[in-house]
Amino acid sequence: MPSIYACEVAHVRTAPLRHSLRRRTYLWLVDIDDLPRLPRFLRPLARFDARDHFGGRAPSIRAGLDAFLARQGVTDADGRVLMLAHARVFNHVFNPLTVYWCHDRAGRQVCVVAEVHNTYGGRHCYLLRPDAKDRADAAKTFYVSPFFDVEGSYRMRLPLPAERLGLSIQLRHEDGSRPLTATVRGRRRPADAAGLLAAALSHPWSTLAVTLGIRWHGVRLYLKGLPVRPRPVHPTCEGML
Repeated sequence: MPSIYACEVAHVRTAPLRHSLRRRTYLWLVDIDDLPRLPRFLRPLARFDARDHFGGRAPSIRAGLDAFLARQGVTDADGRVLMLAHARVFNHVFNPLTVYWCHDRAGRQVCVVAEVHNTYGGRHCYLLRPDAKDRADAAKTFYVSPFFDVEGSYRMRLPLPAERLGLSIQLRHEDGSRPLTATVRGRRRPADAAGLLAAALSHPWSTLAVTLGIRWHGVRLYLKGLPVRPRPVHPTCEGML
């Protein structure tokens, strides 16, 4: 069964200056092989399109994920896959982070895929093998914030959501600094018609609000004096053609 999570997203920067933001939104947790079937009048409020994930040219989200995993040499993630993401709302979507929990046919978790989008139209996927505490490290290889170079690594904690949602990503530099920590905290709500209407009324144009919020956040940081870092050419991630 799909779920909706009413959540709060927080970003805390500690260097080169202190700055934080918090915003409320809602996310969907769905089985990518059994996407929600909504009444016609609700469909503008939630749609899941293959064009919004991976290379954007696969016939389905599952096909896009399978192509990415195959290029990474993962052959046993052929069971259930749960995806945490924003849906399209009134034909607009922006997912800074989409998370896929991939299982084998016996129901064992094989890996986690963290798909990151930036506001320049770029996409990148990190293949993760979390430990027993749902933690995984990955070298930063993708330009996201215009105020950080592509350097350092991420410590991600991505447990599969249950009644509560609790994710965290921390940027770590070789000098020991931790200049950015992002968290997502939420509680599960019913994904029926009433639940979706309540979420949409509480957060109208939710995905557009995400886009505008990120841009306004960038303006504020720029006005505070943070220099913009050069944006390198990012090679296409393996399996995202």
